[in-house]
Amino acid sequence: MKHNIKEVLVTYENIQAKVEEMGKEITKDYQGKDLMLVGVLKGAFMFLGDLAKNIEIPLTIDFMAVSSYGNSTESSGVVRILKDLEGGIEGKDILLVEDIIDTGLTLNYLVNNLKSRGAKSVKICTLLDKPERRLVNVEIAYKGFDIPDEFVVGYGIDFAEGYRNLKDICILKEEAYSHIL
Repeated sequence: MKHNIKEVLVTYENIQAKVEEMGKEITKDYQGKDLMLVGVLKGAFMFLGDLAKNIEIPLTIDFMAVSSYGNSTESSGVVRILKDLEGGIEGKDILLVEDIIDTGLTLNYLVNNLKSRGAKSVKICTLLDKPERRLVNVEIAYKGFDIPDEFVVGYGIDFAEGYRNLKDICILKEEAYSHIL
């Protein structure tokens, strides 16, 4: 697995420091609100777990699984909900927790979808952002790191379901995925 890594982009230690900082900010901003973290599976599971441990107010957690990539390195732009929320979100303050924002198409779809279900508010929290890849403008309330237009893996982020267990966020060597381009 490590032989396919070009370089470490963000270390686990830097991730943890940023997640702690984000948790404090979210704690302050959501005092007295009915906060629900909605993790976008599978990529955001590690980030959501660490983030939740750093938020010091009552909250609930649910997950959605969506697909716009399949086993590709490019978003298709077509978002499919593979796993929906367990319960209603009417009147709740939703914080969508995402691993990475690329084109913005998936998050734009999810924000509109959740607003249409009666959420009181819907904001976005992402660990990674690739602003140069954006096709749709999405407002990000909490952001960890801006990253270059490289294919990254680790800390929950995968390529073809692999590499999620790397603790750092790493750039994948092009030869590791070029066969599917």
